[in-house]
Amino acid sequence: MISSSKRDELIVSKIRKGTVIDHIPAGRALAVLRILGIRGSEGYRVALVMNVESKKIGRKDIVKIEDRVIDEKEASLITLIAPSATINIIRDYVVTEKRHLEVPKQIRGLIKCPNPQCITNNDVEAESRFTTISIKPLKLKCEYCEIYITEEDVIRQIL
Repeated sequence: MISSSKRDELIVSKIRKGTVIDHIPAGRALAVLRILGIRGSEGYRVALVMNVESKKIGRKDIVKIEDRVIDEKEASLITLIAPSATINIIRDYVVTEKRHLEVPKQIRGLIKCPNPQCITNNDVEAESRFTTISIKPLKLKCEYCEIYITEEDVIRQIL
């Protein structure tokens, strides 16, 4: 799926069907694979390109997964660690759907509140709810205990 040309350019072959996640901030591709539950033994063909130049964000990572389309929950989690990412759905070698991710104003049930005293950690029926305070840098506020969490906190939960 990956080869190098004589001009030291990286060439990643097209996939027939699946998902391409582009414009992931450099160094975050492994966290994206973690969100998707891809460890390497599932049988998917995966191309992982890290720290390549990008006109849009400076340096970026790219993940290509053949025969796998990501769902909305996975896309929502990816948004939290890669808000500049683009998700491309491929069918018959053609991009049939392109989604630009945006951090939502409210996040429900995707991540846990790190406060052990928060009701969401002590009541099985309480679903975590966060309000987005800022996107760059990512800062979320728990709607129950009002604790703030950062992008690093979210990444720690994922990894």
